[in-house]
Amino acid sequence: MADTQIKNIVLFASGSGSNAQRILEYFQDHPNIRVAALFSNNPEAYALKRAENFNVPAFTFTRAEFKDGTVLEKVKSFNPELIVLAGFLWLMPEGFVKEFHNKIINIHPALLPKFGGKGMYGHHVHAAVVAAQEAESGITIHYVNENFDEGEAILQERCAVRPGDTPEEVAARVLELEHKHFAPTIEKLLNG
Repeated sequence: MADTQIKNIVLFASGSGSNAQRILEYFQDHPNIRVAALFSNNPEAYALKRAENFNVPAFTFTRAEFKDGTVLEKVKSFNPELIVLAGFLWLMPEGFVKEFHNKIINIHPALLPKFGGKGMYGHHVHAAVVAAQEAESGITIHYVNENFDEGEAILQERCAVRPGDTPEEVAARVLELEHKHFAPTIEKLLNG
């Protein structure tokens, strides 16, 4: 008999939340996976509004609450099968990584291990890719460990970087890959 137990996802986002939007849409009517909550370190994050639009509980928190276990306890109350970082910029505390070993994933807008690490997010990544005259960029969906962008890769997808491309042009191509692959990868991880 098929496993019909609902599997909860908890999203973390720091900004606009376009990836969160895609994930919310993808799992809106899913038979056994649902987005249970969205957490943000930024009270101005548009991702909070996106969650609200899908009737998904949304929470904000401070750095102190993130580090002292308050957020961890709140997240645990949703019994998540997977924690998904969808444009979340803070390093996950050790307690989270231990509690949810290989159950936290992130999407990075480059082909790790290149262009990863502290400070390498968003425009900074695409500008570095263009400056290095890379022939390609892409996305890496990976498990989260105690260090920025060093967890085991789950999926990499590539796109061309053309001569004369601006960081914005590369960003647009990379975002397309993010929107295309993130939610199906989550589904595959949870449903095999």
